[in-house]
Amino acid sequence: MPITFNNFEEKKQAFADATANGTEEEQKQALNNMLEALANDTRGQVLNEVNAHMNDNLALQSRGQNVLTNEETSFFNAVIEEGGFKEKDTLPKTTQERIFEGIVNDFPLLQAIGIQNLGAVTEFIYSNDPTGQSVWGDLFGGIQGQLNATFRKEKITQLKLTAFVPIAKDMLKLGPAWVERYVRTIIVEAMRAGLERGYVAGRGSAQSEPIGLLKEVDADTGAVTDKTSEGTLTFKPGRTTINELKGVVKKLSERLKHDGEVADRPRNVAGRIVMVTNPFDTFDIQANATVQTASGVYTTNLPFNPIMTESVFVPQGKVLFFVRGEYIAAVGGGVEVKRYTETLALDDADVFIAKQYATGKPKDNNAAQVYDLNLDIANDDDNTEPTEPEAPEGA
Repeated sequence: MPITFNNFEEKKQAFADATANGTEEEQKQALNNMLEALANDTRGQVLNEVNAHMNDNLALQSRGQNVLTNEETSFFNAVIEEGGFKEKDTLPKTTQERIFEGIVNDFPLLQAIGIQNLGAVTEFIYSNDPTGQSVWGDLFGGIQGQLNATFRKEKITQLKLTAFVPIAKDMLKLGPAWVERYVRTIIVEAMRAGLERGYVAGRGSAQSEPIGLLKEVDADTGAVTDKTSEGTLTFKPGRTTINELKGVVKKLSERLKHDGEVADRPRNVAGRIVMVTNPFDTFDIQANATVQTASGVYTTNLPFNPIMTESVFVPQGKVLFFVRGEYIAAVGGGVEVKRYTETLALDDADVFIAKQYATGKPKDNNAAQVYDLNLDIANDDDNTEPTEPEAPEGA
């Protein structure tokens, strides 16, 4: 049964606001408030489930409720006996797999980004210039070209994603299955929020963070800065939106080499464009893109069929586009849990931290683009096709 959150989403929005505009102290306090709300919501629901189903284990299993493997049962029994995690524990592999599934499942943004779970692997090789991966030559001649020049190795051990896991003392009395469910839910939601923030707004390795989709990397210095807006979108129905999104598609299709030069071969973006909006802007965009047909039916369609999703870490008044498969997002290594020696604003609970190696970066600066929004111009007279096409700003 999925967890129903009451206060967590509100505190997550407050954390996103503090991340964008708050001081370091305000960000820390917002993070603590978000984690406390997450722990309280999860604890309350798990306790409700325990009270409702305590004596019905067979029915629970038949309904798909939490069932542990022998390894998981032994591990979480030991957690209960120890009164929490030891100085350093690694969660069972099956639990780690369920955590990864929980992070991605039912979260369209992370599904669209396409996170790779590399397990124990902590580095991988990729290429951003497919034209150089194979070279023609004589049958018995020497190897032509420098194939290794088109490949890059990416390490994921440099960045660690940390989730705080507050375990209330009364939770340890409920048995291994409920402790596992509680711990797994906390880790999933905390890491999901951390990955979302890192993959959307991460400031780069200098800040021990991924390079977010909203960021630009200088090809010469490697400096990470905010992307400059490529123009303004209105999503006014008819030719206007077609021309606006045509400019978006053409820009995303320009593949850049590692030296920053535009590659001869364009990027295939058909069916792979993802559009990310702030939740406060989503309905305004849909309203501007909605027309009434001759039969009186209202329809909302966008040209080029972008995959629409949301993130609270996209600033309000902005819209983010990226090409699915052109952002490197990976987690690897085991999920380690150990005792946290400092104190959070939580009563009657021990706090532990779960660490997971993770990385993220666009394959090139054109793989993601940011635009400003002007959504206040549409009115009842605008829901018709204009007589002349309107070119997007900057086209």
